[in-house]
Amino acid sequence: MAGTLYLCATPIGNLEDMTFRAVRILKEADLIAAEDTRNSVKLLNHFEIRTPMTSYHEYNKIEKGKKLVEKLKEGADIALITDAGTPGISDPGEELVKMCLEEGISVTSVPGACACITALTISGLPTRRFAFEAFLPPDKKERTRILEEMKKETRTMILYEAPHRLVKTLSELMDSLGNRRAAVCRELTKKHETVFNTTLSEAKTYYESHQPKGECVIILEGKSPNEIRQEEQARWQEMTLEEHMEYYLSQGIDKKEAMKRAAKDRGVSKREIYQMLLEK
Repeated sequence: MAGTLYLCATPIGNLEDMTFRAVRILKEADLIAAEDTRNSVKLLNHFEIRTPMTSYHEYNKIEKGKKLVEKLKEGADIALITDAGTPGISDPGEELVKMCLEEGISVTSVPGACACITALTISGLPTRRFAFEAFLPPDKKERTRILEEMKKETRTMILYEAPHRLVKTLSELMDSLGNRRAAVCRELTKKHETVFNTTLSEAKTYYESHQPKGECVIILEGKSPNEIRQEEQARWQEMTLEEHMEYYLSQGIDKKEAMKRAAKDRGVSKREIYQMLLEK
């Protein structure tokens, strides 16, 4: 009978955030796959966990993943941990989960700390709908494409960033998205945790003269539906009313319906459209 892959969340800063269940699973597992064994051994020693470890990271995820899958098929229970937080969120654990599911191996989560959710809930920005962007891609072309998509995003956005790249990323976000409301969260759950509720412009200016320390989570305001409507109306206003009407009439739409749609596009009443056409 095949074993089970356990995705075990570990603390993102404060060791007291380790769950009782996570400690038990890590002790009972046959093997722990860790992103960085040198980092994880400190956590295991703190909780007196003696389970053997093996490395599983971005640079060996395919080859090592195959070996871990074979061990699981032989009946071993394996616990996967990342350096901090929940495995599978912006780390190679995603690939191992996919490989296991393709082989019919059971995968379950041992939930706990997660930096993106922790930052979101204390940011003061809307939490009902959100989009997790993780780290922006380093490839310039791909990065530009993602930033372009983010311009139209109405949900609250969550990004990760390293401290030495924070100012550059804040500058790129401001240039692309405008001066949105934002929260920069650092050192989450640690003694010097900070949540800077601000705007992209103010955050950029501040961190240009105050070197940030520790991994950062940027929570970013989504585009308001009202702003989107105003932009759409502005685009329609670039057309003459005759061009706007012809746009719909050429599609076989009758004049009454075309007037109704043009009025909605321009944010005016149908009566105003009718009057404007009479005056032409």
